[in-house]
Amino acid sequence: MMANGVVHANVFGIKDWVTPHKISILLLLHEMATCKSQGTPEFETRRLHMNKMILPLLQGPDMPLLQLLKTIRECCPKLANDVTTRVVLMAEGELKDMENFFYSLQDVFSGTEPAVHKTSVIGLFLRHMILAYNKLSFSQVYKLYTALQQYYQSYENLTSRATEREETDMELTTLDLEGKMEKEELEDDEVIDRGPLSQKQAEYFLAEQASLLKNNENKALSPATLQKELNNLLKFNPDFAEAHYLSYLNSLRVQDYFSAMHSLLHYFDRLILTGSDSKSSGEDGFGRSLRYAALNLAALNCRFGHHEQAQFALQEAIRIAQESSDHVCLQHCLSWLYILDQMKGSDNTILVEHSVKKAGQLGLPYLASLGIQSLVQQRAFSGRSANKLMDAMKDSDMLHWKHGLSELIDVSIAQKTAIWKMYGQSTMALQQAQLLLYMHSLESVSMDIHQNNTEAMAVVLCHLAELHAEQGYYAAASEILKHLKDRFPTHSQYAKLWMLFDQKIQFNRAMSDGKYHIAESLVPGIAALNGAEGLYRKAIVLKAQNQITEAYKLLQKLLVHCQKKKSTELLINFFTPRTHLCLPNSK
Repeated sequence: MMANGVVHANVFGIKDWVTPHKISILLLLHEMATCKSQGTPEFETRRLHMNKMILPLLQGPDMPLLQLLKTIRECCPKLANDVTTRVVLMAEGELKDMENFFYSLQDVFSGTEPAVHKTSVIGLFLRHMILAYNKLSFSQVYKLYTALQQYYQSYENLTSRATEREETDMELTTLDLEGKMEKEELEDDEVIDRGPLSQKQAEYFLAEQASLLKNNENKALSPATLQKELNNLLKFNPDFAEAHYLSYLNSLRVQDYFSAMHSLLHYFDRLILTGSDSKSSGEDGFGRSLRYAALNLAALNCRFGHHEQAQFALQEAIRIAQESSDHVCLQHCLSWLYILDQMKGSDNTILVEHSVKKAGQLGLPYLASLGIQSLVQQRAFSGRSANKLMDAMKDSDMLHWKHGLSELIDVSIAQKTAIWKMYGQSTMALQQAQLLLYMHSLESVSMDIHQNNTEAMAVVLCHLAELHAEQGYYAAASEILKHLKDRFPTHSQYAKLWMLFDQKIQFNRAMSDGKYHIAESLVPGIAALNGAEGLYRKAIVLKAQNQITEAYKLLQKLLVHCQKKKSTELLINFFTPRTHLCLPNSK
Protein backbone atom coordinates (compact mmCIF):
# COMPACT_ATOMS: atom_id res chain seq x y z
CA MET A 1 0.00 0.00 0.00
CA MET A 2 1.18 3.51 -0.77
CA ALA A 3 -0.36 6.93 -0.11
CA ASN A 4 1.22 10.25 -1.01
CA GLY A 5 4.73 8.85 -1.15
CA VAL A 6 4.36 6.82 2.05
CA VAL A 7 5.46 3.27 1.43
CA HIS A 8 4.18 0.78 3.99
CA ALA A 9 2.75 -2.71 4.25
CA ASN A 10 -0.10 -2.11 6.69
CA VAL A 11 -0.88 0.63 9.16
CA PHE A 12 1.23 0.11 12.30
CA GLY A 13 2.27 -3.27 10.93
CA ILE A 14 5.89 -2.11 10.86
CA LYS A 15 7.61 0.41 13.06
CA ASP A 16 8.91 2.73 10.33
CA TRP A 17 8.55 3.28 6.60
CA VAL A 18 10.31 5.44 4.07
CA THR A 19 8.88 8.80 2.98
CA PRO A 20 10.36 11.72 1.02
CA HIS A 21 10.52 13.68 4.28
CA LYS A 22 12.54 10.91 5.93
CA ILE A 23 14.88 10.77 2.97
CA SER A 24 15.56 14.47 3.58
CA ILE A 25 16.22 13.69 7.26
CA LEU A 26 18.60 10.90 6.21
CA LEU A 27 20.45 13.33 3.94
CA LEU A 28 20.75 15.74 6.87
CA LEU A 29 22.11 13.03 9.20
CA HIS A 30 24.52 11.75 6.55
CA GLU A 31 25.78 15.27 5.93
CA MET A 32 26.31 15.84 9.65
CA ALA A 33 28.13 12.52 10.04
CA THR A 34 30.42 12.79 7.01
CA CYS A 35 31.58 16.37 7.68
CA LYS A 36 32.18 15.80 11.38
CA SER A 37 35.90 16.52 11.18
CA GLN A 38 35.52 19.47 8.83
CA GLY A 39 34.43 23.06 9.29
CA THR A 40 35.24 25.98 11.51
CA PRO A 41 34.55 26.16 15.28
CA GLU A 42 31.56 28.36 14.47
CA PHE A 43 30.16 25.58 12.30
CA GLU A 44 30.65 23.05 15.08
CA THR A 45 28.86 25.34 17.54
CA ARG A 46 25.90 25.64 15.20
CA ARG A 47 25.82 21.87 14.88
CA LEU A 48 25.40 21.60 18.65
CA HIS A 49 22.18 23.57 18.33
CA MET A 50 21.15 21.31 15.47
CA ASN A 51 21.64 18.21 17.63
CA LYS A 52 18.90 19.49 19.95
CA MET A 53 16.51 19.66 17.00
CA ILE A 54 17.18 16.12 15.76
CA LEU A 55 14.84 14.24 18.12
CA PRO A 56 11.70 16.29 17.29
CA LEU A 57 12.53 15.89 13.59
CA LEU A 58 12.86 12.11 13.96
CA GLN A 59 9.72 11.65 16.03
CA GLY A 60 7.49 14.38 14.63
CA PRO A 61 5.16 14.09 11.63
CA ASP A 62 6.33 14.67 8.07
CA MET A 63 6.56 18.28 6.95
CA PRO A 64 7.03 20.06 3.60
CA LEU A 65 10.61 20.53 2.43
CA LEU A 66 10.37 24.32 2.74
CA GLN A 67 9.42 24.04 6.41
CA LEU A 68 12.13 21.47 7.09
CA LEU A 69 14.85 23.60 5.49
CA LYS A 70 13.61 26.63 7.41
CA THR A 71 13.95 24.68 10.68
CA ILE A 72 17.48 23.57 9.78
CA ARG A 73 18.49 27.05 8.59
CA GLU A 74 17.57 28.56 11.97
CA CYS A 75 20.23 26.38 13.59
CA CYS A 76 22.83 26.00 10.85
CA PRO A 77 22.53 27.76 7.46
CA LYS A 78 25.43 25.79 5.98
CA LEU A 79 23.78 22.46 6.72
CA ALA A 80 20.51 23.72 5.20
CA ASN A 81 22.34 24.66 1.97
CA ASP A 82 24.10 21.28 1.87
CA VAL A 83 20.85 19.37 2.37
CA THR A 84 19.15 21.45 -0.32
CA THR A 85 21.93 20.62 -2.76
CA ARG A 86 21.73 16.90 -1.96
CA VAL A 87 17.94 16.83 -2.40
CA VAL A 88 18.20 18.69 -5.73
CA LEU A 89 20.85 16.29 -7.06
CA MET A 90 18.80 13.24 -6.05
CA ALA A 91 15.42 14.53 -7.28
CA GLU A 92 16.77 15.81 -10.60
CA GLY A 93 19.04 12.82 -11.10
CA GLU A 94 18.14 9.19 -11.65
CA LEU A 95 16.68 6.36 -9.59
CA LYS A 96 20.14 4.87 -9.09
CA ASP A 97 21.19 8.02 -7.19
CA MET A 98 18.65 7.22 -4.48
CA GLU A 99 19.70 3.57 -4.56
CA ASN A 100 23.38 4.45 -4.15
CA PHE A 101 22.57 6.81 -1.28
CA PHE A 102 20.90 4.07 0.77
CA TYR A 103 23.86 1.78 0.12
CA SER A 104 26.25 4.51 1.29
CA LEU A 105 24.41 4.88 4.60
CA GLN A 106 26.12 1.72 5.82
CA ASP A 107 29.47 3.53 5.73
CA VAL A 108 28.62 5.70 8.76
CA PHE A 109 28.75 2.55 10.95
CA SER A 110 32.13 1.34 9.65
CA GLY A 111 35.55 1.88 11.20
CA THR A 112 36.97 1.54 14.70
CA GLU A 113 35.47 4.90 15.65
CA PRO A 114 32.29 5.13 13.55
CA ALA A 115 30.60 8.47 12.97
CA VAL A 116 27.33 6.97 14.28
CA HIS A 117 26.98 4.13 16.77
CA LYS A 118 24.45 1.46 15.86
CA THR A 119 22.74 1.53 19.27
CA SER A 120 22.33 5.32 19.43
CA VAL A 121 19.04 7.06 18.65
CA ILE A 122 20.30 8.19 15.26
CA GLY A 123 21.88 4.79 14.62
CA LEU A 124 18.61 2.98 15.29
CA PHE A 125 16.73 5.37 13.03
CA LEU A 126 19.23 4.85 10.20
CA ARG A 127 19.08 1.07 10.55
CA HIS A 128 15.27 1.09 10.57
CA MET A 129 15.20 3.18 7.40
CA ILE A 130 17.76 0.96 5.66
CA LEU A 131 15.79 -2.15 6.63
CA ALA A 132 12.48 -0.63 5.50
CA TYR A 133 14.01 0.41 2.16
CA ASN A 134 15.52 -3.03 1.54
CA LYS A 135 12.09 -4.63 2.01
CA LEU A 136 10.56 -2.57 -0.81
CA SER A 137 9.81 -4.15 -4.16
CA PHE A 138 11.04 -2.53 -7.37
CA SER A 139 7.63 -0.95 -8.07
CA GLN A 140 7.52 0.49 -4.55
CA VAL A 141 11.03 1.91 -4.95
CA TYR A 142 9.96 3.57 -8.20
CA LYS A 143 6.84 5.05 -6.53
CA LEU A 144 8.98 6.33 -3.66
CA TYR A 145 11.35 8.05 -6.09
CA THR A 146 8.39 9.60 -7.93
CA ALA A 147 7.02 10.85 -4.61
CA LEU A 148 10.44 12.35 -3.82
CA GLN A 149 10.39 14.26 -7.10
CA GLN A 150 6.88 15.58 -6.32
CA TYR A 151 8.04 16.50 -2.81
CA TYR A 152 10.90 18.55 -4.28
CA GLN A 153 8.68 20.01 -7.02
CA SER A 154 6.24 21.45 -4.45
CA TYR A 155 9.22 23.15 -2.79
CA GLU A 156 10.32 24.55 -6.15
CA ASN A 157 6.84 25.90 -6.85
CA LEU A 158 6.74 27.75 -3.54
CA THR A 159 10.18 29.29 -3.93
CA SER A 160 9.55 30.30 -7.57
CA ARG A 161 6.28 32.01 -6.64
CA ALA A 162 8.07 33.91 -3.89
CA THR A 163 10.78 35.01 -6.34
CA GLU A 164 8.23 36.19 -8.92
CA ARG A 165 6.38 38.19 -6.30
CA GLU A 166 9.65 39.77 -5.19
CA GLU A 167 10.50 40.81 -8.74
CA THR A 168 7.07 42.24 -9.56
CA ASP A 169 6.61 44.22 -6.36
CA MET A 170 9.89 45.64 -5.05
CA GLU A 171 8.08 47.87 -2.56
CA LEU A 172 7.06 44.98 -0.33
CA THR A 173 8.77 45.08 3.04
CA THR A 174 10.63 42.07 4.34
CA LEU A 175 8.02 41.58 7.05
CA ASP A 176 5.15 41.55 4.57
CA LEU A 177 6.99 39.07 2.37
CA GLU A 178 7.57 36.69 5.28
CA GLY A 179 3.94 36.98 6.28
CA LYS A 180 2.75 36.07 2.77
CA MET A 181 5.24 33.23 2.59
CA GLU A 182 3.98 31.79 5.87
CA LYS A 183 0.39 32.11 4.68
CA GLU A 184 1.23 30.32 1.44
CA GLU A 185 3.03 27.59 3.34
CA LEU A 186 -0.06 27.02 5.47
CA GLU A 187 -2.27 26.90 2.40
CA ASP A 188 0.05 24.39 0.82
CA ASP A 189 0.04 22.29 3.99
CA GLU A 190 -3.74 22.16 3.89
CA VAL A 191 -3.70 20.87 0.32
CA ILE A 192 -1.09 18.17 0.92
CA ASP A 193 -2.41 15.05 2.66
CA ARG A 194 0.60 13.60 4.41
CA GLY A 195 -0.84 10.12 4.62
CA PRO A 196 -0.54 7.89 7.69
CA LEU A 197 2.02 8.42 10.42
CA SER A 198 4.26 5.65 11.64
CA GLN A 199 3.57 4.19 15.07
CA LYS A 200 6.37 6.19 16.69
CA GLN A 201 5.27 9.41 15.02
CA ALA A 202 1.66 8.87 16.08
CA GLU A 203 2.61 8.08 19.69
CA TYR A 204 4.90 11.11 19.87
CA PHE A 205 2.24 13.39 18.39
CA LEU A 206 -0.47 12.20 20.80
CA ALA A 207 1.80 12.38 23.86
CA GLU A 208 2.99 15.88 22.95
CA GLN A 209 -0.52 17.24 22.36
CA ALA A 210 -1.92 15.62 25.52
CA SER A 211 0.88 17.14 27.59
CA LEU A 212 0.28 20.56 26.06
CA LEU A 213 -3.48 20.36 26.67
CA LYS A 214 -2.75 19.68 30.33
CA ASN A 215 0.04 22.19 31.00
CA ASN A 216 0.00 24.81 28.25
CA GLU A 217 -3.10 24.83 26.07
CA ASN A 218 -1.87 27.88 24.13
CA LYS A 219 0.97 25.88 22.59
CA ALA A 220 -1.29 22.99 21.55
CA LEU A 221 -2.90 22.90 18.14
CA SER A 222 -6.20 24.73 17.84
CA PRO A 223 -9.29 22.52 18.38
CA ALA A 224 -10.15 22.49 14.66
CA THR A 225 -6.58 21.76 13.52
CA LEU A 226 -6.06 19.07 16.15
CA GLN A 227 -9.33 17.38 15.22
CA LYS A 228 -8.32 17.43 11.55
CA GLU A 229 -5.01 15.72 12.40
CA LEU A 230 -6.79 13.14 14.56
CA ASN A 231 -9.33 12.41 11.82
CA ASN A 232 -6.46 11.88 9.38
CA LEU A 233 -4.79 9.53 11.86
CA LEU A 234 -8.01 7.59 12.50
CA LYS A 235 -8.71 7.35 8.77
CA PHE A 236 -5.74 5.01 8.38
CA ASN A 237 -6.12 3.29 11.76
CA PRO A 238 -9.66 3.59 13.21
CA ASP A 239 -8.79 1.20 16.06
CA PHE A 240 -6.11 3.48 17.54
CA ALA A 241 -7.66 3.91 21.01
CA GLU A 242 -5.37 6.70 22.23
CA ALA A 243 -6.35 8.90 19.28
CA HIS A 244 -10.02 8.55 20.24
CA TYR A 245 -9.22 9.61 23.81
CA LEU A 246 -7.33 12.69 22.65
CA SER A 247 -10.31 13.49 20.43
CA TYR A 248 -12.45 13.25 23.58
CA LEU A 249 -10.20 15.74 25.40
CA ASN A 250 -10.24 18.03 22.37
CA SER A 251 -14.06 18.00 22.30
CA LEU A 252 -14.12 19.02 25.96
CA ARG A 253 -12.11 22.14 25.04
CA VAL A 254 -15.01 23.44 22.96
CA GLN A 255 -17.75 22.03 25.23
CA ASP A 256 -18.98 19.67 22.50
CA TYR A 257 -20.89 17.09 24.54
CA PHE A 258 -21.99 14.80 21.69
CA SER A 259 -18.54 14.58 20.08
CA ALA A 260 -16.96 14.00 23.49
CA MET A 261 -19.42 11.19 24.24
CA HIS A 262 -18.83 9.66 20.80
CA SER A 263 -15.03 9.69 21.19
CA LEU A 264 -15.11 8.39 24.76
CA LEU A 265 -17.27 5.40 23.83
CA HIS A 266 -15.07 4.64 20.82
CA TYR A 267 -11.97 4.82 23.04
CA PHE A 268 -13.19 2.08 25.39
CA ASP A 269 -14.59 0.01 22.51
CA ARG A 270 -11.18 0.05 20.80
CA LEU A 271 -9.42 -0.60 24.09
CA ILE A 272 -11.38 -3.83 24.44
CA LEU A 273 -10.99 -4.81 20.77
CA THR A 274 -7.21 -4.35 20.71
CA GLY A 275 -6.82 -6.19 24.02
CA SER A 276 -4.28 -3.64 25.27
CA ASP A 277 -6.18 -3.23 28.53
CA SER A 278 -6.30 -6.96 29.21
CA LYS A 279 -2.56 -7.28 28.59
CA SER A 280 -1.79 -4.68 31.25
CA SER A 281 -4.43 -5.84 33.76
CA GLY A 282 -4.48 -9.60 33.41
CA GLU A 283 -7.61 -11.61 32.74
CA ASP A 284 -9.88 -8.91 34.17
CA GLY A 285 -8.99 -6.41 31.45
CA PHE A 286 -12.43 -6.57 29.80
CA GLY A 287 -14.26 -5.86 33.06
CA ARG A 288 -11.79 -3.15 33.97
CA SER A 289 -12.51 -1.34 30.71
CA LEU A 290 -16.25 -1.53 31.35
CA ARG A 291 -16.16 -0.11 34.87
CA TYR A 292 -13.75 2.68 33.99
CA ALA A 293 -15.83 3.46 30.90
CA ALA A 294 -18.86 3.91 33.16
CA LEU A 295 -16.80 6.02 35.56
CA ASN A 296 -15.55 8.30 32.78
CA LEU A 297 -19.09 8.55 31.45
CA ALA A 298 -20.23 9.72 34.89
CA ALA A 299 -17.43 12.29 35.00
CA LEU A 300 -18.41 13.58 31.55
CA ASN A 301 -22.05 14.01 32.53
CA CYS A 302 -21.02 15.69 35.79
CA ARG A 303 -18.98 18.19 33.81
CA PHE A 304 -21.98 19.14 31.68
CA GLY A 305 -24.43 19.19 34.61
CA HIS A 306 -26.38 16.07 33.61
CA HIS A 307 -26.85 14.86 37.18
CA GLU A 308 -29.34 12.06 36.53
CA GLN A 309 -27.28 10.47 33.74
CA ALA A 310 -24.15 10.81 35.87
CA GLN A 311 -25.91 9.07 38.77
CA PHE A 312 -26.89 6.10 36.58
CA ALA A 313 -23.37 5.76 35.12
CA LEU A 314 -21.83 6.00 38.58
CA GLN A 315 -24.12 3.29 39.95
CA GLU A 316 -23.12 1.04 37.05
CA ALA A 317 -19.41 1.65 37.71
CA ILE A 318 -19.87 0.88 41.42
CA ARG A 319 -21.77 -2.33 40.64
CA ILE A 320 -19.10 -3.66 38.26
CA ALA A 321 -16.27 -2.60 40.60
CA GLN A 322 -17.90 -4.40 43.53
CA GLU A 323 -18.28 -7.58 41.47
CA SER A 324 -14.56 -7.44 40.61
CA SER A 325 -13.46 -6.27 44.10
CA ASP A 326 -11.67 -3.31 42.51
CA HIS A 327 -11.11 -1.08 45.54
CA VAL A 328 -9.18 1.53 43.55
CA CYS A 329 -12.09 2.03 41.16
CA LEU A 330 -14.49 2.15 44.12
CA GLN A 331 -12.43 4.95 45.65
CA HIS A 332 -12.66 6.95 42.44
CA CYS A 333 -16.41 6.29 42.38
CA LEU A 334 -16.70 7.49 45.97
CA SER A 335 -14.90 10.73 45.09
CA TRP A 336 -17.20 11.38 42.14
CA LEU A 337 -20.24 10.50 44.28
CA TYR A 338 -19.24 13.27 46.67
CA ILE A 339 -18.75 15.72 43.78
CA LEU A 340 -22.16 14.79 42.39
CA ASP A 341 -23.83 15.30 45.78
CA GLN A 342 -22.05 18.63 46.15
CA MET A 343 -23.32 19.76 42.74
CA LYS A 344 -26.84 18.86 43.85
CA GLY A 345 -26.41 21.03 46.96
CA SER A 346 -26.33 18.27 49.59
CA ASP A 347 -23.73 18.24 52.37
CA ASN A 348 -22.08 14.83 52.66
CA THR A 349 -18.78 15.21 54.49
CA ILE A 350 -18.96 11.61 55.71
CA LEU A 351 -18.25 10.44 52.16
CA VAL A 352 -15.10 12.55 51.94
CA GLU A 353 -13.82 11.52 55.36
CA HIS A 354 -14.33 7.86 54.49
CA SER A 355 -12.66 8.41 51.11
CA VAL A 356 -9.58 9.99 52.70
CA LYS A 357 -9.26 7.17 55.23
CA LYS A 358 -9.69 4.40 52.67
CA ALA A 359 -7.35 6.05 50.14
CA GLY A 360 -4.63 6.17 52.80
CA GLN A 361 -5.09 2.46 53.51
CA LEU A 362 -4.92 1.55 49.81
CA GLY A 363 -1.84 3.70 49.17
CA LEU A 364 -3.57 6.26 46.94
CA PRO A 365 -1.94 9.55 48.01
CA TYR A 366 -3.40 11.50 45.08
CA LEU A 367 -6.99 10.69 46.03
CA ALA A 368 -6.26 11.14 49.74
CA SER A 369 -4.84 14.61 49.12
CA LEU A 370 -7.78 15.64 46.94
CA GLY A 371 -10.11 14.46 49.68
CA ILE A 372 -8.32 16.57 52.29
CA GLN A 373 -8.46 19.58 49.96
CA SER A 374 -12.22 19.08 49.54
CA LEU A 375 -12.73 18.83 53.30
CA VAL A 376 -10.73 22.02 53.87
CA GLN A 377 -12.72 23.87 51.23
CA GLN A 378 -16.02 22.71 52.68
CA ARG A 379 -15.03 23.64 56.24
CA ALA A 380 -13.84 27.05 55.06
CA PHE A 381 -17.26 27.72 53.55
CA SER A 382 -18.90 26.58 56.80
CA GLY A 383 -16.90 29.15 58.79
CA ARG A 384 -14.17 27.11 60.53
CA SER A 385 -11.24 29.04 61.99
CA ALA A 386 -8.22 29.59 59.75
CA ASN A 387 -5.72 27.90 62.09
CA LYS A 388 -7.65 24.59 61.99
CA LEU A 389 -7.83 24.75 58.21
CA MET A 390 -4.09 25.33 57.91
CA ASP A 391 -3.39 22.37 60.22
CA ALA A 392 -5.41 20.17 57.87
CA MET A 393 -3.57 21.61 54.86
CA LYS A 394 -0.29 20.68 56.54
CA ASP A 395 -1.25 16.98 56.42
CA SER A 396 -2.02 17.37 52.73
CA ASP A 397 1.32 19.08 52.07
CA MET A 398 3.17 16.22 53.76
CA LEU A 399 1.60 13.80 51.29
CA HIS A 400 2.58 16.04 48.37
CA TRP A 401 6.23 16.33 49.28
CA LYS A 402 6.53 12.68 50.33
CA HIS A 403 5.17 11.34 47.04
CA GLY A 404 6.36 14.14 44.73
CA LEU A 405 2.86 15.28 43.74
CA SER A 406 3.98 18.58 42.21
CA GLU A 407 0.60 19.26 40.60
CA LEU A 408 -1.17 19.03 43.96
CA ILE A 409 1.45 21.28 45.57
CA ASP A 410 0.23 23.99 43.21
CA VAL A 411 -3.39 23.23 44.10
CA SER A 412 -2.58 23.45 47.81
CA ILE A 413 -0.89 26.83 47.47
CA ALA A 414 -3.78 28.16 45.36
CA GLN A 415 -6.25 26.96 47.99
CA LYS A 416 -4.27 28.64 50.78
CA THR A 417 -4.30 31.86 48.75
CA ALA A 418 -8.08 31.68 48.39
CA ILE A 419 -8.60 30.86 52.10
CA TRP A 420 -6.44 33.74 53.35
CA LYS A 421 -8.18 36.04 50.88
CA MET A 422 -11.61 34.91 52.08
CA TYR A 423 -10.62 35.51 55.71
CA GLY A 424 -9.41 39.03 54.91
CA GLN A 425 -5.70 38.32 55.39
CA SER A 426 -4.46 40.04 52.24
CA THR A 427 -0.78 39.94 53.26
CA MET A 428 -0.81 36.17 53.75
CA ALA A 429 -2.79 35.69 50.52
CA LEU A 430 -0.25 37.81 48.64
CA GLN A 431 2.60 35.78 50.12
CA GLN A 432 1.09 32.46 49.00
CA ALA A 433 0.36 33.80 45.51
CA GLN A 434 3.92 35.03 45.07
CA LEU A 435 5.25 31.72 46.41
CA LEU A 436 3.60 29.77 43.60
CA LEU A 437 4.77 32.24 40.96
CA TYR A 438 8.32 32.16 42.34
CA MET A 439 8.39 28.35 42.39
CA HIS A 440 7.63 28.15 38.68
CA SER A 441 10.06 30.92 37.80
CA LEU A 442 12.84 28.64 39.09
CA GLU A 443 11.88 25.66 36.94
CA SER A 444 14.68 24.43 34.71
CA VAL A 445 12.34 23.00 32.07
CA SER A 446 11.62 24.86 28.86
CA MET A 447 8.80 27.28 29.59
CA ASP A 448 7.86 27.33 25.93
CA ILE A 449 6.56 23.78 26.21
CA HIS A 450 6.04 23.04 29.90
CA GLN A 451 4.61 26.36 31.06
CA ASN A 452 2.27 25.77 33.98
CA ASN A 453 -1.07 26.99 32.63
CA THR A 454 -3.13 25.01 35.12
CA GLU A 455 -6.21 25.95 37.12
CA ALA A 456 -4.10 26.61 40.22
CA MET A 457 -2.01 29.18 38.36
CA ALA A 458 -5.14 30.87 37.01
CA VAL A 459 -6.68 31.06 40.50
CA VAL A 460 -3.53 32.55 42.04
CA LEU A 461 -3.15 35.19 39.32
CA CYS A 462 -6.84 36.15 39.63
CA HIS A 463 -6.52 36.63 43.38
CA LEU A 464 -3.32 38.61 42.84
CA ALA A 465 -5.14 40.96 40.47
CA GLU A 466 -8.01 41.40 42.94
CA LEU A 467 -5.62 42.08 45.83
CA HIS A 468 -3.93 44.86 43.85
CA ALA A 469 -7.30 46.33 42.85
CA GLU A 470 -8.49 46.37 46.47
CA GLN A 471 -5.45 48.44 47.41
CA GLY A 472 -6.12 50.90 44.60
CA TYR A 473 -3.40 49.67 42.24
CA TYR A 474 -5.71 49.37 39.25
CA ALA A 475 -2.90 49.73 36.71
CA ALA A 476 -1.07 46.75 38.23
CA ALA A 477 -4.32 44.76 38.36
CA SER A 478 -4.92 45.58 34.70
CA GLU A 479 -1.45 44.30 33.79
CA ILE A 480 -2.07 41.03 35.64
CA LEU A 481 -5.42 40.61 33.89
CA LYS A 482 -3.78 41.30 30.55
CA HIS A 483 -1.25 38.57 31.31
CA LEU A 484 -4.12 36.24 32.23
CA LYS A 485 -5.88 36.95 28.93
CA ASP A 486 -2.70 36.14 27.01
CA ARG A 487 -2.02 33.03 29.07
CA PHE A 488 -5.60 31.75 29.13
CA PRO A 489 -7.41 32.80 25.91
CA THR A 490 -11.19 33.01 25.84
CA HIS A 491 -11.52 29.51 24.34
CA SER A 492 -9.46 27.87 27.11
CA GLN A 493 -11.16 25.97 29.91
CA TYR A 494 -10.03 28.33 32.71
CA ALA A 495 -10.90 31.60 30.95
CA LYS A 496 -14.11 31.97 32.99
CA LEU A 497 -12.01 32.55 36.11
CA TRP A 498 -10.33 35.73 34.92
CA MET A 499 -13.51 36.86 33.14
CA LEU A 500 -15.38 36.84 36.47
CA PHE A 501 -12.58 38.58 38.37
CA ASP A 502 -12.23 41.18 35.62
CA GLN A 503 -15.95 41.99 35.81
CA LYS A 504 -15.85 42.14 39.63
CA ILE A 505 -12.85 44.50 39.67
CA GLN A 506 -14.52 46.82 37.16
CA PHE A 507 -17.75 46.69 39.18
CA ASN A 508 -16.04 47.57 42.47
CA ARG A 509 -14.15 50.43 40.84
CA ALA A 510 -17.34 51.84 39.29
CA MET A 511 -19.14 51.66 42.66
CA SER A 512 -16.23 53.38 44.41
CA ASP A 513 -16.29 56.17 41.83
CA GLY A 514 -20.07 56.55 42.17
CA LYS A 515 -20.67 55.52 38.55
CA TYR A 516 -23.68 53.35 39.28
CA HIS A 517 -24.84 53.21 35.66
CA ILE A 518 -21.52 51.60 34.66
CA ALA A 519 -21.73 49.16 37.57
CA GLU A 520 -25.28 48.21 36.58
CA SER A 521 -24.16 47.47 33.01
CA LEU A 522 -21.59 45.00 34.37
CA VAL A 523 -24.14 42.99 36.39
CA PRO A 524 -25.42 40.82 33.45
CA GLY A 525 -21.85 39.76 32.65
CA ILE A 526 -21.21 38.76 36.27
CA ALA A 527 -24.55 36.92 36.45
CA ALA A 528 -23.73 34.96 33.30
CA LEU A 529 -20.56 33.65 34.94
CA ASN A 530 -21.91 33.28 38.50
CA GLY A 531 -25.63 33.60 39.15
CA ALA A 532 -25.41 34.14 42.93
CA GLU A 533 -22.66 36.73 42.54
CA GLY A 534 -24.77 38.52 39.94
CA LEU A 535 -27.74 38.71 42.34
CA TYR A 536 -25.53 40.10 45.08
CA ARG A 537 -24.03 42.78 42.81
CA LYS A 538 -27.48 43.73 41.49
CA ALA A 539 -28.72 44.23 45.06
CA ILE A 540 -25.74 46.47 45.86
CA VAL A 541 -26.48 48.67 42.83
CA LEU A 542 -30.18 48.93 43.74
CA LYS A 543 -29.30 49.89 47.31
CA ALA A 544 -26.90 52.59 46.05
CA GLN A 545 -29.70 53.91 43.83
CA ASN A 546 -32.07 54.00 46.87
CA GLN A 547 -34.33 51.32 45.39
CA ILE A 548 -34.71 49.71 48.81
CA THR A 549 -37.70 47.45 48.14
CA GLU A 550 -36.23 45.86 45.01
CA ALA A 551 -32.87 45.38 46.70
CA TYR A 552 -34.52 43.73 49.72
CA LYS A 553 -36.40 41.27 47.49
CA LEU A 554 -33.19 40.26 45.72
CA LEU A 555 -31.39 39.80 49.03
CA GLN A 556 -34.19 37.58 50.33
CA LYS A 557 -33.89 35.47 47.18
CA LEU A 558 -30.12 35.31 47.68
CA LEU A 559 -30.60 34.27 51.32
CA VAL A 560 -32.61 31.22 50.26
CA HIS A 561 -29.89 30.29 47.78
CA CYS A 562 -27.12 30.69 50.39
CA GLN A 563 -28.94 28.57 52.96
CA LYS A 564 -29.50 25.87 50.37
CA LYS A 565 -25.87 25.88 49.22
CA LYS A 566 -24.54 26.47 52.78
CA SER A 567 -22.29 29.26 51.51
CA THR A 568 -21.00 31.18 54.55
CA GLU A 569 -19.07 33.71 52.47
CA LEU A 570 -22.16 34.76 50.53
CA LEU A 571 -24.20 34.82 53.75
CA ILE A 572 -21.78 37.32 55.29
CA ASN A 573 -21.88 39.43 52.13
CA PHE A 574 -25.67 39.19 52.22
CA PHE A 575 -26.10 40.38 55.81
CA THR A 576 -23.93 43.49 55.30
CA PRO A 577 -26.20 45.25 52.76
CA ARG A 578 -29.30 43.79 54.45
CA THR A 579 -28.31 45.44 57.73
CA HIS A 580 -27.95 48.76 55.93
CA LEU A 581 -31.40 48.28 54.44
CA CYS A 582 -33.00 47.46 57.79
CA LEU A 583 -31.45 50.37 59.73
CA PRO A 584 -33.51 53.12 58.00
CA ASN A 585 -36.67 51.02 58.44
CA SER A 586 -36.03 50.64 62.19
CA LYS A 587 -35.81 54.39 62.52
